[in-house]
Amino acid sequence: MTPRHALVREPGNQYTSCLSEHPLHHTVSLKGAREQHQKYRETLAELGLEVIMVPRDDKHPDSCFVEDNAVVENGKALICRMAKESRRGEQPGVAATLEEYMPIKWAEEPATIEGGDVVHAEGKLISGISDRTNYEGVAQLQEWLEVPVATIFDPTIMHLKSYVTYLGKGIMIATEKYANHPALEGYNILIPPAEEGYAADTLAVGDTVLMAEGYTTAQTMVKEAGFDVISLNVSEIQKCDGALTCLSVLW
Repeated sequence: MTPRHALVREPGNQYTSCLSEHPLHHTVSLKGAREQHQKYRETLAELGLEVIMVPRDDKHPDSCFVEDNAVVENGKALICRMAKESRRGEQPGVAATLEEYMPIKWAEEPATIEGGDVVHAEGKLISGISDRTNYEGVAQLQEWLEVPVATIFDPTIMHLKSYVTYLGKGIMIATEKYANHPALEGYNILIPPAEEGYAADTLAVGDTVLMAEGYTTAQTMVKEAGFDVISLNVSEIQKCDGALTCLSVLW
């Protein structure tokens, strides 16, 4: 189902101190990140989404990555309990905004769960059990949102959606490592070349797919699968170990 709303939050003043292992992290530009984020918002609006701005958070460097704060499904939101202590102050602003639209529930200790691990597909979710999300988090997710959740266990990764995203029409894009995982059985899987693995993090809005600029082979694969592709420059987002899905919560 095509989403109608996109919740977003502009990069705050501490953005350059984001959690990141990217080799170019030291070159990240706050000005550039805000410009890229503005283009992202404008693109979502042009696709017909109501873009909802959460007030900017200048205390938490990673606060623009709102996806990790909440998972929305079935008209309800689970407010996530994030794994990193430095990020646990981000949620109140997101929760307050979402509460204007739907019932919410907060994940509780010992759960850790982040929206970046949760792939939305028709009638189900697929969640990573990762460095940031544990089994208790998935259990609380499944119970509150009343939706089946398949899991992919890999504690070496930060977020599953860096490697697997759902395009629609029964089609996933996934890196080779996960393409044959039982949780993805029954889907048509597009596998980008290894050097374009970053492009597996896509954001689908109906039949249009937002993809990171510079990954031409992956973009061609998605186009040939029957989707329109919009290419966006997210260089300053990538330097903070972020990607297209990280910047919004769609419903």
